Amino acid sequence: MQSPATVDAPELVNETFLSMHRQMLLIRHFEEAVRKLASGGAVPGLVHLCAGQEATNVGVCAALGPADIIASHHRGHGHCLARGARPDLLMAEILGKASGYGMGRSGSMHVIDLEHGNLGTNGIVGGGIPLAAGSALASRTRGDDKVSACFFGDGALNQGLVHECMNMAAIWSLPVVFVCENNGYGEFTAIEDVTAGRDLLARGKVFDIPSSMVDGMDLLAVHEAAHSAVHRARGGDGPSFLICNTYRFGGHHVGDKQTYKNSEEAMRWLEKDPILKFAHFLIDTGRANRDYLEVMEAEIAKIIRDAVDFAKNSPEPGSELLESHLYAG
Repeated sequence: MQSPATVDAPELVNETFLSMHRQMLLIRHFEEAVRKLASGGAVPGLVHLCAGQEATNVGVCAALGPADIIASHHRGHGHCLARGARPDLLMAEILGKASGYGMGRSGSMHVIDLEHGNLGTNGIVGGGIPLAAGSALASRTRGDDKVSACFFGDGALNQGLVHECMNMAAIWSLPVVFVCENNGYGEFTAIEDVTAGRDLLARGKVFDIPSSMVDGMDLLAVHEAAHSAVHRARGGDGPSFLICNTYRFGGHHVGDKQTYKNSEEAMRWLEKDPILKFAHFLIDTGRANRDYLEVMEAEIAKIIRDAVDFAKNSPEPGSELLESHLYAG
């Protein structure tokens, strides 16, 4: 089976490199702020963070066009931000405030941002997969050239809807990219304890879908594979399946003590931090110096502080909003 990585990604200009690094920093600082707020009791319900998975978030989204579509999962703040969501509105939504994307109703796990082609984060395991497949079917029916991408974790590989959607996408040559962010754990359980079949790519290969596995901690590797998959889909050649091997630096949710993780394993993954890795790349190749990157990070930190202030000072949703946006039209 051919890998989808058969089309060379276009040569990236320095502005693009710096923009992608900025997006990864934005996600990391945003998640750290949410972690602190959740630990202090300011976030209603559970919250699932994606720190460590920024290269997959940004690498795939950077390969998409502005009109393309994504569908996310419960660990989806990074996807929202990578597609252009405003940090202040996203933070307000997570805190349950009326100024948020869903007027405080969706919280962390059901954020929808249609302006940026985001069909939503999703609390159902694999729930975004049929949304993206349906969006791709709509694109094919309309005859436009939009591509849909769905993100899901390794736990979703054992869900029946993955196979159903892949089968339909292959039969109908739908313009969809299936992206598995394999962080090695489904909630608190290691993938090897619950997932039969050591060749995870076989999930796509059995449907004759071009499938490849990439280092999910390497931004450029993810971007190159995603670019090829998006190019294939936009050209009418059907779906692709990517497995991005990555790691979540935190627990399944903020309160998770992570007693099921091996400390040596966690340390090995921390040494592969995608943000630090890409910063070294930018410096080593002369695309940025350390002072420039420090200024960039300081600017990002201020943006997130302002987002937190905005969210904290936003009003709670009032009873007058209960009947708002319940029906279309």
